[in-house]
Amino acid sequence: MRKMLAAVSRVLSGVAQKPASRVLVASRNFANDATFEIKKCDLHRLEEGPPVTTVLTREDGLKYYRMMQTVRRMELKADQLYKQKIIRGFCHLCDGQEACCVGLEAGINPTDHLITAYRAHGFTFTRGLSVRAILAELTGRRGGCAKGKGGSMHMYAKNFYGGNGIVGAQGQIFEAYNMAALWKLPCIFICENNRYGMGTSVERAAASTDYYKRGNFIPGLRVDGMDILCVREATRFAAAYCRSGKGPILMELQTYRYHGHSMSDPGVSYHTREEIQEVRSKSDPIMLLKDRMVNSNLASVEELKEIDVEVRKEIEDAAQFATADPEPPLEELGYHIYCSDLPFEVRGANQWIKFKSIS
Repeated sequence: MRKMLAAVSRVLSGVAQKPASRVLVASRNFANDATFEIKKCDLHRLEEGPPVTTVLTREDGLKYYRMMQTVRRMELKADQLYKQKIIRGFCHLCDGQEACCVGLEAGINPTDHLITAYRAHGFTFTRGLSVRAILAELTGRRGGCAKGKGGSMHMYAKNFYGGNGIVGAQGQIFEAYNMAALWKLPCIFICENNRYGMGTSVERAAASTDYYKRGNFIPGLRVDGMDILCVREATRFAAAYCRSGKGPILMELQTYRYHGHSMSDPGVSYHTREEIQEVRSKSDPIMLLKDRMVNSNLASVEELKEIDVEVRKEIEDAAQFATADPEPPLEELGYHIYCSDLPFEVRGANQWIKFKSIS
């Protein structure tokens, strides 16, 4: 009897040591999946488009939520580090656009190839790199994904070819890869329309804002880029279209960025606080997913708060690493310029300064 009481006591004490929220989550019966209606895409030269309903599993929902929160918190930390002058140079943040990078990755395969423009942090993360490697790259440290020499606009991972600082350069880079490797790959051209070209609204900049029609004879679709499920289903549709041999397709993601064009742009002269607050309250991608999951019994508020806490800790740990990691030594400045195995010298700021270049 005493042994039985002791065993019961140990079990109860183990439960008591766990946070109350974890006990509540563990004891609750969640739904395995739920079906949601999503916004119909606008189509150009397509007889049919992506579905208007989709199934979200609890597992995928939790994964998407964590990934979007990680991108959001990572970008906010980058904002803080930039204002502390720890991050220098160009820095383009994507907070508000998390559904684009996470939804796109959910709709393609890890073996697919991706090239993006200068607002690359979120795509770099969803392609598989750690927050540590991204923040360390932003702070110019050796542990960065480009050894601290690329910065905000030049990040790379497996099957991910940047981050490119020249506007529109990703299109030409794709064609160069395609021709050089004779890939003949299916191609999805994606336009992230965040309503502003730098500081100019699309209404002021373009006679026609139907960017998904800009391919003329290339079919296109316009997608709600604030809804991760819309982005996922549209990407799946576009990928299947291209893989079937029908040719390229253009996909416009209508989204919104909470920051200015870059950290040097405060964004307050054309982004009004009222406009930003309206988007946050009605269309925030993380809020939309959270509400769907909670209202459909795919997750609880307490469980999602636990994820928030874990993400914040991950970001703080990564920031500590990104500020403590050493900078690359000066003699490595010329490394990795070319892929050639033959070393050669690169002239510095004057003819007496030489750097050795190796692959």
